[in-house]
Amino acid sequence: MIGDYKGMKPNIHDSVFIAKDAVIIGDVTIDEESSIWFKTVIRGDVAPTHIGKRVSIQDLSMLHQSPNNPLIVEDDVTVGHQVTLHSAVVRKNALVGMGSQILDGAEIGENAFVGAGSLVPPGKKIPPHTLVMGRPAKVVRKLTEADYAEMERVRKSYVEKGQYYKDHTDLGK
Repeated sequence: MIGDYKGMKPNIHDSVFIAKDAVIIGDVTIDEESSIWFKTVIRGDVAPTHIGKRVSIQDLSMLHQSPNNPLIVEDDVTVGHQVTLHSAVVRKNALVGMGSQILDGAEIGENAFVGAGSLVPPGKKIPPHTLVMGRPAKVVRKLTEADYAEMERVRKSYVEKGQYYKDHTDLGK
């Protein structure tokens, strides 16, 4: 379902795959070749949400904001299943592992990898090119070439998969 809220309508590029059971409401912008997967909720009814190019927001994720505190997801980001993003900034090429929670004012650095099930508390800054894990999330190590390759593989597979679902199935909007 895609809907407006007090006259604010989502601005979604034509190339975006949106699963039929996803909910996108209000001041939400989604750029080229991104994908919004099954049962995801993106509510732009408090502040803006901007999702960049080639971003995957996977199944059962929830995106929202606090007043005057937008949610920004830059280009080429992978957001795993059942992730909560709330008034945070996720820099380009980052990967947020499934079941993670990224809270108000947190910033995930460029090319950072947030391990599954992590909690990034309000205001926490995750450095670029690091693997973080835990509740609360802590830096475990610098990323390796193998990590970057896996992140790229996942990112590309979701762009391809999203375009396939959009063009070859009736599961999209």
